[in-house]
Amino acid sequence: MFNALIARQTDREQTVSLETLELKDLPDNEVLVRVDYSTINYKDGLALTGTRPIIRSYPLVPGIDLAGVIESSQDERWQVGDRVVVNGWGMGEGHWGGLTQYAQVKSDWLVKLPDALSTREAMCIGTAGYTAALCVEALMKHGTTPAEGDILVTGASGGVGSVAIALLAAQGFNVVASTGKTNEGAYLEALGASEYIDRGTMSTAGNPLQKERWAGVVDAVGGQTLANACAQTRYGGAVAACGLAESPALPATVMPFILRGITLYGIDSVMAPLSAREGAWRRLADDLDRTRLASMVKEISLADALDVGPDVLAGKIRGRLLVNVNR
Repeated sequence: MFNALIARQTDREQTVSLETLELKDLPDNEVLVRVDYSTINYKDGLALTGTRPIIRSYPLVPGIDLAGVIESSQDERWQVGDRVVVNGWGMGEGHWGGLTQYAQVKSDWLVKLPDALSTREAMCIGTAGYTAALCVEALMKHGTTPAEGDILVTGASGGVGSVAIALLAAQGFNVVASTGKTNEGAYLEALGASEYIDRGTMSTAGNPLQKERWAGVVDAVGGQTLANACAQTRYGGAVAACGLAESPALPATVMPFILRGITLYGIDSVMAPLSAREGAWRRLADDLDRTRLASMVKEISLADALDVGPDVLAGKIRGRLLVNVNR
C-alpha cells in the first residue's frame, strides 16, 4: 500500500485527493520506481486546479517529474537500485505522474542521475531547473560568451529563472533579472544576478527595434516581454524561450531577425531526446552551486501539494517547491 494524489473527473468537474493505492493499481510499464521526491511546477499548478485541460485522461496521478530508486525492472538497461529522474514525456498529463510514493514508468523515459546529485537535489532542481539548463545549453551552443555582454533572465524569481541565474552566474555571465517582485532583490543577487529590473519595463508595448542591450536572453514568460527581449537583443545574439506565464502570444516583428540576425530558440523539455537531457543534467551536476540551490527551495508534503496550485499560478511562489512524498 502507498499514498498518491489522484485526479478524478465527475460531472465535468475535477477533484484531486490523497488516496491509498496498491501496486496493482499502477499502469503496466516496464520499470517500478520508489519515489523519493517530486516537485510542483507551473504545469502542475494548472493540473491541480483544473484551470486548463492539462490532464487528458482520468483517473490520473499528477506531477510532471520525479526522482527515486528502481525497485524492479523488465528492461536490462535498468537495474534494481539505480537512481533515476523522470521529466516530461506527458507524465502528469496523459500518463500517471510523480506525486506518489511509487510510479511505474516506461524505461525510455528514465535518465540516470549523475553521481554528484542526490534524488533530493534532483527534485530541488526539477523540471523547471532542467528546463533552465536546456536554455543555458542553447546559449552556450550558440557561442554566447560573458565578454559579449549582459544576459537577461525573465520570470527571474520563479523556478526556471532562479536556476538559470545560478547557472549563468557560475559561467561568469553578468545576469540582469527581470521580476515583478522587486522586494526579492536580495534573493536574486544571492543567486548571482548582478542587477534586477522591474518586469513592467519589459511587459509594455515597445518599438520593433530597440536599443541593443542583451547578448542573450532566457525567457520564461512569453508575450510582450519576449517581444521586447528580441527587440533589445544585440546583433547575432540568442534568445531561449521556454514559457508562457505572461502570454502564449508573441506580438513581435521580423525586424530583429532580419536586421540584427538574432536567433530565437524554442526550448521543449517534454519530448527532448535523451542526449539533450543527459547534457542538461550534467551541467546541473557540475555547475549549480548547492548553497544557491538550497536557498531557492521550500519543502512540502504530499498532502500539502493539494493546496499550492493557486499560489503557483498567481506567481506567489519563490524558487522551487520540493515535494517529499514520504513525509
